Amino acid sequence: MESIQPLLFTPIKIKNVELKNRIVMSPMCMHSATPDGHITDWLKTHYTSRALGQTGLIFLESLVISKQGLIGPGDIGIWDDGHVKGLSELVDLIHSYGTKVGAQISHAGRQTYIPDGEEFDRLAPSAIPFGEGFPTPTALNAEQIEDVIKEFGIAAKRVKDAGFDILEIHTAHGYLLGEFLSPLANERTDQYGGSPENRYRIVSRIIQEVKQYWDGPLFVRISSTDYKEGGNTPESFIQYAKWMQEEGVDLVDCSSGGIAPIKVDAYPNYQVPAAELIKKEVGIMTGAVGVIESGKQAEEILKNNRADLIFVGRAILRDPFWARTAAVQLGTEIEIPVQYTRYGSKWLLP
Repeated sequence: MESIQPLLFTPIKIKNVELKNRIVMSPMCMHSATPDGHITDWLKTHYTSRALGQTGLIFLESLVISKQGLIGPGDIGIWDDGHVKGLSELVDLIHSYGTKVGAQISHAGRQTYIPDGEEFDRLAPSAIPFGEGFPTPTALNAEQIEDVIKEFGIAAKRVKDAGFDILEIHTAHGYLLGEFLSPLANERTDQYGGSPENRYRIVSRIIQEVKQYWDGPLFVRISSTDYKEGGNTPESFIQYAKWMQEEGVDLVDCSSGGIAPIKVDAYPNYQVPAAELIKKEVGIMTGAVGVIESGKQAEEILKNNRADLIFVGRAILRDPFWARTAAVQLGTEIEIPVQYTRYGSKWLLP
């Protein structure tokens, strides 16, 4: 009897980009770039090893659009044309193993890291600190909002110049765009605050700005819930996702949290229901993430049409060959580097 190919290892095409499987390395900050945001040998080894391990799509950690929007020290930069060369070299290395590469672009907003010896304001939609004991940010004025929108657009141009396959706008985890979307961090009374439509306005404008430079697959990462009364919930994002779909977004990457210093009860598949809700209510593709550690977990999500891509985080840090591990768990074989075979045998890795 012919075996059934697991959906996890079935190719999927998004616009003009085909992924060889549904496994995505989720963007995770390594803080290992040079102090001015350039790619290092460590980063080349780190990401290329996951490509060698047959991951279908690798997202680099968040690429910062402005030095005034760093998440932390050693962030990878995309705020300068000089960053493109190193990024392009890394993209080419990953491509050499048949893996596609995604770029997530972001600004940390009120959570911006300020290096020692530098002085600038942390920017946010409103002058509301992240939590008790945290610094109070400066509310963006109209001119600064325009600058941020343009910075996202220029970053998208550099993403294209570097040869990335997929672009993702980061609106999650309590960073700048997530702050605009959340009523917990946005108390503006102008066109960028108040109603959900107004809070979404900067995201809409950034999507339009980015599309002037980028025509490939476009993802948006969201924090589907704020885990705090008065904040966003998965139901809030049904409308946001509808607007995103109308504006040409191809996939909503469903994470959660980060708008407040709250400890989240993270358990296997804990964020999957949000991806499932948005996919079914809106009809847009979604990515599932959050303690997805086994091939069987991933296959259940895909087979039950709960999401379209599986974003793997900590598990793929522990195991660069997570794709191979998942294949064994699902009783299937996947293409492997010839160097890891002997006389046509299966994997030689333990």
